[in-house]
Amino acid sequence: MSGAAAPADWPADIFHALKAANIRIVSYVPDAGHAKLIRLCEADPEIRTVPLTTEEEGIGLAAGAWLGGERAALLMQSSGVGNCINTLSLLESCRLPFLMLVTRRGEWAEFNPWQVPMGQRAMAAVDLMGVTVYPLTEAASAGETVAAAARLAFDGGAPVAVFISQRLIGAKSFAEDAA
Repeated sequence: MSGAAAPADWPADIFHALKAANIRIVSYVPDAGHAKLIRLCEADPEIRTVPLTTEEEGIGLAAGAWLGGERAALLMQSSGVGNCINTLSLLESCRLPFLMLVTRRGEWAEFNPWQVPMGQRAMAAVDLMGVTVYPLTEAASAGETVAAAARLAFDGGAPVAVFISQRLIGAKSFAEDAA
């Protein structure tokens, strides 16, 4: 990643918050912004990681996990939010708890104009679908923000999304995005 990025320990702080919230299933569409968090989850024998082909599959997986007595979290990039809009209605209709961690694109230092439209509107889109949004803009508050979101999701029975600012994941370049 080029440009200024936050200290690399924020993914570990998020991982520890997920562990403390008893998250046992983490689904994801591969994303460089979540790469360290995904590796931490994959290395933990108490967490089952599930790679997805498309983001909305993670909503169904999280619903099934909850109905089966487990807690799940979905990791994705903001460009995947558009794929989930219709499926998010399941959460409201069935009154299911849900935790989603979204790395933002299309904001600070974005190089790819295709990322901008959804990146700029993703938080508003999930908000319109009844999902509570917690913006995460500072590395120092990563763990407590995810812990608060998990508490609202699983103790409060609400769908919650934490949007991780591009300032934390760092600015990409075309060479990095192609890799």
